[in-house]
Amino acid sequence: MTAKPNEAETEKTSVNRREFLNLAWLASLGFLTINLGGVTYLFSMPRFKEGEFGGVFTVGRVSDLPPAGSPPVNYPKVKLWLSNTEEGLVGLYKVCTHLGCLYNWSDQENKFLCPCHGSEFQANGTYIRGPAPRSLDRFVIQAVDQDSGEVLAQAPLGTPMPLPGNPNAVIQIDTGQRIMGERHA
Repeated sequence: MTAKPNEAETEKTSVNRREFLNLAWLASLGFLTINLGGVTYLFSMPRFKEGEFGGVFTVGRVSDLPPAGSPPVNYPKVKLWLSNTEEGLVGLYKVCTHLGCLYNWSDQENKFLCPCHGSEFQANGTYIRGPAPRSLDRFVIQAVDQDSGEVLAQAPLGTPMPLPGNPNAVIQIDTGQRIMGERHA
């Protein structure tokens, strides 16, 4: 003999208005949380690649560099001035240490000039005069052998790097390692 199910058990319960709104609210809150989590994750990932600001930038070979004493070379994509001075090669951050303006090289005056407030700097980034509190910030430079990958010369403290004798050595600048310029008196 089969048992008859209770009428109460077989009756389907419908969702009332309050329960439906609660479920809709929780579902939309869940979707919002998932979206915010995804956006936060994507925002926290580094976006720069090699050759862009914040990564290692390859300038070229030693033989391709301008001679010492020539005007600095501008690399706007990586916010860099490359200056080949008598002391050696210097990679300068292209932002003034005063209020963050972009300074330029003046061929007539043979120095860097900030158009915003008039700070002046030598070709190697040393402070001359103006409201800037310190010399220009620098980047770590190294010369790497193209074939073996061996570091031939390096300036880890942002000092001018003497060029190696190997004309095929590749110059690399790490724009992720900015060295603050010296404060002046």
